[in-house]
Amino acid sequence: MPPKPACLELLTPTEMSRADRLAPLPGIELMERAGWAVARLARRFGPARTLVLCGPGNNGGDGYVAARLLAERGWPVAVAAMALPRAGTDAELAARRWTGPMRPFAADEVARADLVIDAVFGAGLDRDLSPAVVNVLRAARNLIAVDVPSGVDGATGGVRGYAPQACATVTFFRRKPGHLLVPGRDLCGEILLADIGIPDQVLTEIKPTLFVNRPGLWQLPQLAVDGHKYGRGLLTVIGGAAMTGAARLVAAGARGAGVGLVTIAALGSADVYRSGDAGVMVSEEPPKALLSDQRRRVWVAGPGMGIEAARRIVPELLLAARAVVADADALTAFAGQPESLGGAAVLTPHEGEFARLFGPPGSDRVSSVRAAARYVGAVVILKGSDTIIASPDGRAAINHNAPPSLATAGAGDVLSGIVGGLIAQGMSYFDAACAAVWLHGRAASRVGSGLLAEDLPRAVPLAIQDAQQARE
Repeated sequence: MPPKPACLELLTPTEMSRADRLAPLPGIELMERAGWAVARLARRFGPARTLVLCGPGNNGGDGYVAARLLAERGWPVAVAAMALPRAGTDAELAARRWTGPMRPFAADEVARADLVIDAVFGAGLDRDLSPAVVNVLRAARNLIAVDVPSGVDGATGGVRGYAPQACATVTFFRRKPGHLLVPGRDLCGEILLADIGIPDQVLTEIKPTLFVNRPGLWQLPQLAVDGHKYGRGLLTVIGGAAMTGAARLVAAGARGAGVGLVTIAALGSADVYRSGDAGVMVSEEPPKALLSDQRRRVWVAGPGMGIEAARRIVPELLLAARAVVADADALTAFAGQPESLGGAAVLTPHEGEFARLFGPPGSDRVSSVRAAARYVGAVVILKGSDTIIASPDGRAAINHNAPPSLATAGAGDVLSGIVGGLIAQGMSYFDAACAAVWLHGRAASRVGSGLLAEDLPRAVPLAIQDAQQARE
């Protein structure tokens, strides 16, 4: 039962429970199919001496089914129950069908096993694991997880006290946020998504608003046969007087993303900007004067701009109803005053900037970013290895293609340029933000190790090709 190809939606544990209830199949049939997917994953490891750790809920029921199916294939498999299933549940029926050996739920039993199947708790766990359960899970040498490793919060990716490191995790119908959010993502190992017979039609009832960020969630602008540079959009970048490299990286990112024309509005001497890339326009006119050109509807403000300049100029841009991508100094300038950025198009903070602007995001970062987006009426990108993008209308996406090499100075400036360049080409704010984040991560992977921020813009066209091929 391989997964369906799209599967862009992410379901919270609550939404997944509803999907189970809306499915036309009986609960025990869903459990049988889930257990089959677990057993199929386990068979990758050969006929290993296997111990299945079962909890009292549906996750444990999946474990009993997997144990039975492995035993039917001649595997040396036993079950250790943390607690018995509740009477009258599907999990109890699955447990009754298991007639093989039972072992104590103990660390020494786990240590003797070549393979441990963790079916203790699923994605909906809402409390910390007890010390006794932690002690048992710590003893596993080679572990695969059912739904999530026990202790991982499926809604937030947080760890409830402790969670074991799985080499692989199998989940069902749709992934959960915790499969993409760190640290849960890293504890899952390889994630396999199994189709257990829940029809996609249940999503019309659930109406999910959280998605995996990848091609298919958005579509990049298409070039017109009779197009020209103005038709591909104009972007204006505020260029600071001191940290001039930041604005140049913004401009390069936008050009790599295909924008027709980029102008750097230099706040100081324009000479350093004019000595840069030949295809970038440079103006010494003050931003207020440039605003008289109605074609200049999209601006990137903040990178290398300077705090005082940001406090003065960003309100002018917002008052003129321009689409403003605000980053770096444009965020720091209004620390504790996020309402001052109301009406911006996209904000691109890293976690420190987010905390200064809105307060610490806390353990439920998706909810925090959504709240921030609603508050300022702008798309908010919380940058990180698991970047979260949220729209004021409640839609959100989690990106997971960013390699560690992106943690380098200037990479965020390039991202702001890509966002602005895509908006200038006509993409909606949310789609442009999602697409830019994916292209940014893909371009970094294209560059490989030793990445410099200057390398990214040249790799963005290659990432665009990858996105187009992925859709096809």
